[in-house]
Amino acid sequence: MMNGSTGHRFGGRGRLRAASAALCLLTGALTATAAGGSPAAALTPPVALTADDLSTWQTNGIVWAMAAGNGVVYAGGTFSTLRPPKAAPGTSEQPAVNFAAFDAATGAPTDCSLSFTVSSGTATVRSLALSPDGETLYAGGQFGAVNGVGVSNIAAVDTATCTVRNNFKIGVSATVRGLAVTSDTVYLAGDFTTVGGQTRSHFAAVSTAGASLLPFTADADETSRAIEVTPDGQNVLLGGDFFRINGTDTHALAVVDATTGQLTKSYPGFIHEKSTVQDITTDATGFYTANEGSGGGVFDGRIALNLSNFQQRWRDTCLGATQAVEVYSGVLYSGSHAHDCASMGGFPDQPRKHLLAQSVDDPKLLPWFPDTNDGIGEPVGPRVMTQTGKGGRHYLWVGGEFTTVNSAPQQGLTRFADGPDTGAPWVPNVSLSTLTPGQVDVNWQTSFDTDDGELTYRIYKDGSNTPIHTTTGYSVFWNRPQLTWTDTDVVAGQTYSYRITASDGTNTSTKSPAQSATVTTTTEAYPARVKSDGATLYWRYDEAGATFAHDSSGSINNGFLRNAPAYRQTPAAVTGPSTAIGLNGTTQYAYSNRLHPAPARFTLETWVKTTTTRGGKIIGFGNMTQQNSTRDDKHIYMRNDGRLVFGVYSGSARTVATSAAYNDGQWHHVVATQGPLGQGMSLYVDGQLRASNILVSNNETTPGYWRVGGDDLFGWPNRPTSNFFAGQIDETAVYPTALTASQVSAHYALRNG
Repeated sequence: MMNGSTGHRFGGRGRLRAASAALCLLTGALTATAAGGSPAAALTPPVALTADDLSTWQTNGIVWAMAAGNGVVYAGGTFSTLRPPKAAPGTSEQPAVNFAAFDAATGAPTDCSLSFTVSSGTATVRSLALSPDGETLYAGGQFGAVNGVGVSNIAAVDTATCTVRNNFKIGVSATVRGLAVTSDTVYLAGDFTTVGGQTRSHFAAVSTAGASLLPFTADADETSRAIEVTPDGQNVLLGGDFFRINGTDTHALAVVDATTGQLTKSYPGFIHEKSTVQDITTDATGFYTANEGSGGGVFDGRIALNLSNFQQRWRDTCLGATQAVEVYSGVLYSGSHAHDCASMGGFPDQPRKHLLAQSVDDPKLLPWFPDTNDGIGEPVGPRVMTQTGKGGRHYLWVGGEFTTVNSAPQQGLTRFADGPDTGAPWVPNVSLSTLTPGQVDVNWQTSFDTDDGELTYRIYKDGSNTPIHTTTGYSVFWNRPQLTWTDTDVVAGQTYSYRITASDGTNTSTKSPAQSATVTTTTEAYPARVKSDGATLYWRYDEAGATFAHDSSGSINNGFLRNAPAYRQTPAAVTGPSTAIGLNGTTQYAYSNRLHPAPARFTLETWVKTTTTRGGKIIGFGNMTQQNSTRDDKHIYMRNDGRLVFGVYSGSARTVATSAAYNDGQWHHVVATQGPLGQGMSLYVDGQLRASNILVSNNETTPGYWRVGGDDLFGWPNRPTSNFFAGQIDETAVYPTALTASQVSAHYALRNG
């Protein structure tokens, strides 16, 4: 049943039943552009909520359940006090025993105060649902009394008076974890095996008037966690741990008749046997599941299914259990601890992200990335979502175990709205290059904004407040591609400075620090040869700071510099106006922004200078970016004794190594190639072939990222003490072919210009 003014259905967890908005596909990385683009608009459609968290009161424990309607948000869980926004734990607290009600627009508690208690053990509220008319709030969990009135794991509360309804009492034998309500029926899901003294295994239905047990029977063999009525009222969607409903195979998900409980649609083998359904929500055309798994190969993501035929519309394959889902304006918002979405074109395995958004019509991640931490309890971060409108604004509330939101202290509860958008994009990282006479290439790493993917960039020259160039680019936190604009309105021998801003259409970053470059009069021989020989990645490390390693190859294959290496180290490896980077051998490294297919043929080229006796990875190919890879090869590393090793994985670790050491504090040119059978593996140092194996022509086929200065070396021969390289690195290049010995020798010969 719908509320005509808000499109809000007062059932389940206060789900929105809105029709889908127009689909806006998440596009791939943009490449360099020299033409102006249309200015970005705040909030990239179809996202309609900002990522800016609003001031909200906090709990001192876990929020497990929420419901919302008429501008009020109800929260239940395992907590005992509330405190104001920004108040530290233990300060300015007021009692709230496992329940609180809040003004949706202010985030402050209302005067509705209820205490959910139990005579022994720990009381908890695990589910809340409003009646369609908003007059009754139903609560389920593990409790024996509400404000001293005896109940048995379920209660009905009059919302006008905030008092327990004495005409709704029925005994439920164990925890109630899910509730859904129509005008005449309350559906229950949980751990129970009896309701009202009669057998009901994990699912049941009772009347709203008098709480008499109804004939509805959908007996499950394991715990149930989610229950939702379809918008037409004809069926009920069931989710949980179960493998059978009424004796029929259907794991974790089922659709049953709303009156009888008999199966309408079963899902044997549809969800991994070690995965469960934690939550279900619907809109006008579909229903959506939040899934949690344990062990290898499980399913942790979200599934969209059509209400017309109960068949799958899409599913994503992110890893990191999903606990809550909610639809607003054609977007599925979810709470999870996703850490690896690479299998569906998202971010690679890295620290957890807890709030995501996807179109109801497409699983690709949309640019909406507020975040929490894991918090207390299990811990997994968000546990529940609900939404409501008030005062012309729409609010999404999130509850759970977290103790921070957007990196600031905030426990148990947070909320987001459909405006205003107040967060500015990150300041762009800028790097200039002057490889071609008569021009300056202005390169920058696209910025990040938590709720906008398409950003507008404006370039300012020589201190002017009028931009000389405007363009747009798409970026998300794991994919911030390089953009490049070439300034030809310059004079050879003169110096020019540039600054760039990023804007989401409403908020604009400050200008980037000024970067200066002198226009060259001649072509530098070494970089010209690297480019002409076909490099598709070429990092010269001329940046003054930040995270950007710009690509000079023309392929826009930029890198991220991690943990602030030492910038602009001199003298560099190659004569000319260029610098190197210094790495500490423990935390500092670089990785490519772009995920690459594993190359069958390749050349790795770089310059190194070190005195380390702990070895380390110099350059290689790995499947992760912000932590050590679990699949890694196509690499050059240094042993503790200074000898260099080139290795690929071809059924086993296959390596060739130099006989001499190169940790003598001098610059050395290091090149590794792999070609077809008969050419195989070759390792060159200072222009000369030092080791080879012509029989090894294959390598690991897993896609990955180029990494410089550090990555895992577990299991590789003569593994050094350190995975990370301590020393200086310069002029790193990657080629899609195996360079010849004469090409390698020519590169080395050009080191002095």
